[in-house]
Order: sequence, then C-alpha cells, then structure tokens
Amino acid sequence: MSTLGATPRYDRLLIGGEWVAPHSQHAIRSIDPSTEEVWIEVATADDHDVDAAVAAARAALRGAWGKTTPTARGALLARFADLVRRDAAALAEIESRDNGKPLRDTLGEVQRAADWLTFFAGAADKFNGLQIPYRPDALAYTRNEPVGVVAAILPWNSPISLASWKLGPALATGNAVILKPAEQTPASMVALAALAHEAGFPAGVVAALPGDGSVGAALAGHRGVDKVSFTGSHATAQRIMQAASVNLKRCSFECGGKSPYIVFADADLDKALSVAVHSAFRSTGQSCSAASRMFVERPVYDRFAGMLAERAARIRVGGALDPKTHIGPHTSAEQRDKTERYIALGRESGARLLTGGARPDGLERGYFVSPTVFADVDNRSQLAQEEVFGPVVAVMPFENEDEAVALANDSDYGLVGGLWTSDVTRAHRVSARIETGLVSVNTFRPVHFMLPYGGYKLSGIGRENGFDAMREFVETKTVVIDLSSETPPDPFAD
Repeated sequence: MSTLGATPRYDRLLIGGEWVAPHSQHAIRSIDPSTEEVWIEVATADDHDVDAAVAAARAALRGAWGKTTPTARGALLARFADLVRRDAAALAEIESRDNGKPLRDTLGEVQRAADWLTFFAGAADKFNGLQIPYRPDALAYTRNEPVGVVAAILPWNSPISLASWKLGPALATGNAVILKPAEQTPASMVALAALAHEAGFPAGVVAALPGDGSVGAALAGHRGVDKVSFTGSHATAQRIMQAASVNLKRCSFECGGKSPYIVFADADLDKALSVAVHSAFRSTGQSCSAASRMFVERPVYDRFAGMLAERAARIRVGGALDPKTHIGPHTSAEQRDKTERYIALGRESGARLLTGGARPDGLERGYFVSPTVFADVDNRSQLAQEEVFGPVVAVMPFENEDEAVALANDSDYGLVGGLWTSDVTRAHRVSARIETGLVSVNTFRPVHFMLPYGGYKLSGIGRENGFDAMREFVETKTVVIDLSSETPPDPFAD
C-alpha cells in the first residue's frame, strides 16, 4: 500500500493524529471474497481505544478545530478530496479486495466519493443561520453549531462511498468524526483516515477504529460521543438507539430496503429492462436500494419477466480484480449462505425460478451466486418481504394502478421506489402515493450529493446528502437581543 501518500499503518490505529498500537494487540484478518484467502491483517480497537479517540476528538473541538473558520474547513475538505482522487486506483483495489466488488465499480465509487467531499467543501461557508424579525425592538437570529463528536458506523458493501456521505457534511459543519468500519472490510477506512491526516486536519478530528460490534456498541453508548450516523440493518440501528439513550445522543440511520420497481404497460420496456438489470444486480445485489421487488402490469408481465431473466443470465460473474467481471462475489460466506437460504425459500414457496439459483460454473472458490430471477412470487412471502442483500429478484404482476401502489407499499421498508410510465400525470400521481424517501421515474436511482437521501419506516431516520445532510450534524441555537431602551415593568410590583 506504499502508493498512498500518507502510508497507512494497518498494524496501528490512527488516534489523535498518531499511529498507535492497539490496546487489544489483536488484528482482524480480512478475507478476499474472490479467493477466500486472507489478504491483509488490520489492527483491532477495543474500549480503551474508543476512550482515547473520543478524548482526542473532544480536545480538537476545544482547540484548533473549534477555532477553524468555515472557509478553512472547506479548504481542508477540498484538499482531502484531491488526495482521494490522486489515490483512487489504490483505494479502489483495497475496496475490491476487502468486499469483492469489481474494480470498475469501486474505482467509480472512490471517484464519486471525492466529488461528495468537494461538494461539501464548497458548502462549508454557505450553510448559514437566519435572522428572524419576530418583533421590531429585538434582534433574533440562529446559529448552526457543530453537534460535536460523531461516530460514523459504516457497512461493508460501499465503505468509502458511504464514508464520504458522512465525512463531508460532518466536517463541513465543524464536527470531529470517528470512523468505525464493518469488521469484514476494515482496510479502506484506515487508508481513508490516513489521507484525511495528510490533508492537514488537526489531530483528533478524524480517527479510524476497526473492530467488531463491541467497538460500535462502545461508541454508541459513550457519553463523549454526541451523534451516531449509521448505515446498516434496522436491527442494529435499534440496538444503537437503545445504547445512545445514555446521553440522548443524536442518531441518523440509513437502513435496509425492499425497493419496489413498478413497470406500467405503456413504459419504454427496453429502457426499463436495462435499468432494472443494473439496479437489481449491481454490487451483487448487496445494496439497500436494489430493485429487488418488480411489479409489472399484466399485459407486459410475461414478456418483461422473460427478457429480465435472459439479460440476467448474460451477466458475467467473476473475481473482483478481473476487468471482464460485471458482478463479483458476496462480501462474506455468511452473506452468500443467507442468499442461498432465500433462494431455497423461493423454490419451496412455489415461485417460478426463471434463471440462476446456483453457483456459477467454473468458480469453485469465492462467495459466488448467479443472478437469480423468480416470477409469480407472493408479495407476502419472505422472498418478497425480507431484505436478501444478494442478486435475487422477485417479479410479480399487477392489474391496475391502485393495486400497484398497494403492493409497493405493503412493506416494512421505504427507501427507494422506481416507476416506469409514459403518462406524465400518472408519474406525478403514483410518485406521491409511494411510501419511499426517493422515487425515480423513468431513470436509474438518482443518488447525487445535492439530493436528499433517506427512507420511511424501517429504512431509517434522517437524510444524507445535500444541505439536508448538514442539518443532521448541527445544533440550532437561537439568540435574542433586546434592542429597546425601555425598562420592562416589574411583574411583581404592587
């Protein structure tokens, strides 16, 4: 990893601007999902390291970082973004070997992460309070002040990309951030924290603490942590919320999804199919916004389902470092096994298997499963209701608009919805009725640093991206100054 400008120390933890030995003296063995072999060992944090990182972060807030102007914060973020772009190829390889995504996907994610940081660099000195003219003889205004120490707890499917969603707004608004990567993918956060250090952020502002769930629990329950920003399962979010109650710390959650993809008979089917395949199977289906439930109007149902299966069967599955690979392995054996259990459930439920359902030919090692399409799925079945997080799609017919909306909303999740129609009035009407935080119409899921992103129901609390994300990382203080020269009457006078 010597290609990185500020060479990360994988046998050390970055705490208080120094590479220090982990208190535990232990390391995580990161397994390459394409080969099932250990490719790197990364130092593991424990409660003592959490205490040290929190203390360093609070010292930074009281010291140099607390005195840094918004414009200067933006300049540091811009430098950080430039370093991420400089080392994009090295970071992408780390990510691919950690989580199994093809290099072309991880390279794109790293480059977009730099774009996210650049956006928030420019926003740092433009996120202002308001003057409120609530009466003529007083000056009232609001201040946006940093929440304080933020624990950013990350998933294994897109660590660098999702870290930028948290680092950008948190640092732009003056917070200190402790990154806690998933134990399956520890290396990329160490490398990213090293670049933040090289960019010149004051000591303690950015730390990385790899470890198992006990490290995340220690951060969630720590009285010195002011906010948790978490991406992952809703079950873990519920445990974080309980731990965070110790000091009523702020929480924002981006959790799972079971995204409905509605195709009306008047849609451009070729375009809808192309986007459907990409949205369902990119990242091996390991995406909370994957189009895993497809509802197709009856007149085009059989045609759409058959063509979807044909296109899914053409997807090239292979090792993450092979440039010909379309989708790679699952990130872990555990996730591969979970996907296989849902495929078995689909078969047992009577759903019609159109393609996939097994390990691809010629791939004896690695956590691989072929892209899988089931038709005639019961929308109340486990396959349709529970998040698989693998390359498995359930296709179901509908008769009319009301049924399509009812089926789409019949879920505990509400992150992303997709809609395909040539009727513009229907597009507006159905978009308003779908219970998701994002609805994309005749396009692929439009995730962008300017667009708020988050979910309804079990899909989370709060929003990421755009100025909405910055509001998640500030406390709003109201200041009122009396401008009148009159002495108010004594309310207790006779």
